[in-house]
Amino acid sequence: MNRREWMAAAAGFAAANARAAESKIDRAILINMLPQELSYLERFRLAVDIGFHAMEARTVADDAEAERIKDAADKAGLRIHSVMNMSHWRDPLSSPDPAQVDACVRGIRASMRQAKLYGADTVLLVPAVVRADTTYEQAWERSQQQIRKLIPEAEAHDVIIAVEEVWNKFLLTPRDFARYVDEFNHPLVRAYFDVGNIVHYGVPEHWIRTVGARIVKVHLKDYSRQKGFVNLGEGDVNWPEVRKAFAEVGYAGEATVELRGGDREYLADIGRRVDRLLELSA
Repeated sequence: MNRREWMAAAAGFAAANARAAESKIDRAILINMLPQELSYLERFRLAVDIGFHAMEARTVADDAEAERIKDAADKAGLRIHSVMNMSHWRDPLSSPDPAQVDACVRGIRASMRQAKLYGADTVLLVPAVVRADTTYEQAWERSQQQIRKLIPEAEAHDVIIAVEEVWNKFLLTPRDFARYVDEFNHPLVRAYFDVGNIVHYGVPEHWIRTVGARIVKVHLKDYSRQKGFVNLGEGDVNWPEVRKAFAEVGYAGEATVELRGGDREYLADIGRRVDRLLELSA
């Protein structure tokens, strides 16, 4: 993008953020949490019935299946707001093996293509994995190089690439997370913040305040330092402080629950927990 195009895009996102600031956080659900024994249409109608009006999909191997998902979501009135890329752990962008990098790139392209089909505005990406054959510095440089190559396709699909912090031994501080995003200097590369992932080695509200307006999407999980991942409100996340931090940075987008799946009663209870912890029903 030239400077004029970048400024126009940035202005567009600023306007979108201003509009979002007038609304509350919208709770959403991950597609895999819905009962797998039901048809897509039955799953999505269940989600809407219990108060979830937005969903995060996962990349599927077959575009024809993506068409079925879109059709069922449209009929149920369930908005698909983002797509979780599925090729970034086993085959990370940071790998020294070109075949793994190519596999990841193909997965990201499929994610963007399906996001455009759904009308979703974001693709979630785990940007890199530090491992025996990949140092922290190499993970940084290799992944950024590949993401920069993908930005023109993100522009063509009008979709954000949102990098997420996970247990990948990478982006271990909020300062690194912010710097990593900033170095792209592009409005279509943003941050996907997971509340529960941070508790193992940090404090969620501190990260929210540092990463700030770079955050375009949120995952909701809870984590106990004694038990591991637990249901919302049963771990060590300080939800009042998290709620306050989101308000301070002006976050007002989707907050997608990412927990184990279950039946209607279990999922409805999760929805109520989200409303209570984030004061969405206030």
